[in-house]
Amino acid sequence: MKICLFDNDRLGVVEDDVVRDVTPVLDRLPAHRGIMPRHDPLLAALPDLMPAIRDAARTAPAKPVSAVRFLPPVANPGKVVAAPVNYRKHLDEAIAEPETFSRAHVRQIQESGLFLKATSSIIGTSDPVRLRHTDRRNDHEIELVAIIGKAGTDIAAEDALSHVAGYTLGLDMTLRGPEERSFRKSGDSYTVLGPWMVTAEAFGDPGDVDVSLEVNGEPRQRANTRDLILSVRDLIVFASSFYTLHPGDVLMTGTPEGVGPVRPGDVMRASVGRVATVEVRVEAA
Repeated sequence: MKICLFDNDRLGVVEDDVVRDVTPVLDRLPAHRGIMPRHDPLLAALPDLMPAIRDAARTAPAKPVSAVRFLPPVANPGKVVAAPVNYRKHLDEAIAEPETFSRAHVRQIQESGLFLKATSSIIGTSDPVRLRHTDRRNDHEIELVAIIGKAGTDIAAEDALSHVAGYTLGLDMTLRGPEERSFRKSGDSYTVLGPWMVTAEAFGDPGDVDVSLEVNGEPRQRANTRDLILSVRDLIVFASSFYTLHPGDVLMTGTPEGVGPVRPGDVMRASVGRVATVEVRVEAA
């Protein structure tokens, strides 16, 4: 099933070329008073809500996909966890370009660890990326993204994928420079997610997924997740050995070789197999 958030915080199920509005199902979410929880309430309750979502989708009003503004598929992520240089050829690419990739940031992922991005950097695929510091190089990075559905810490490898609610497409936009990754990658709109989440049971094996990206029709990136240094399973184990993963947490799995600059006016055509192909505009902030 493809589940989305759209327009004015509506909940939808995507079927073929339409979005079915199942927003009334949100009335079944537990009420929260006072301080909100650290996790995403919808993702935490999703297993219990799935029967009601399926039933509602059968008769729900439909809207064409082309007429919908897609919001990020996670409304309240606690954190965005990202994997640096997690494709071998991207690591080789970074080593070969010291003028672009700081030596301090080019190490094996097992050595450098993961990093966090600000949740305020998240936008949906219907909105443009708005570049900051356009006098410096801003790069595109296409990624498969896993969305956590079940909390866990020190998660065992054999249980790791059971903690995933679903998968989506991600763009990890990157300002090049000497600063720490988290700082350079956390600008507003520098984390693009969407257009929807494909539930884990419908998505299948995350270890064999094509990812690609074009800019203005020019091919830039093309790879398959079987080339990941640390698989989705490995990344969940690695991340959860340092901190608890909560429902709604976003796990960006890394980008392949071919990263390159984008400028205001460009159009990125990004694709993640079994999720979607989308066009995302680039503008100046």
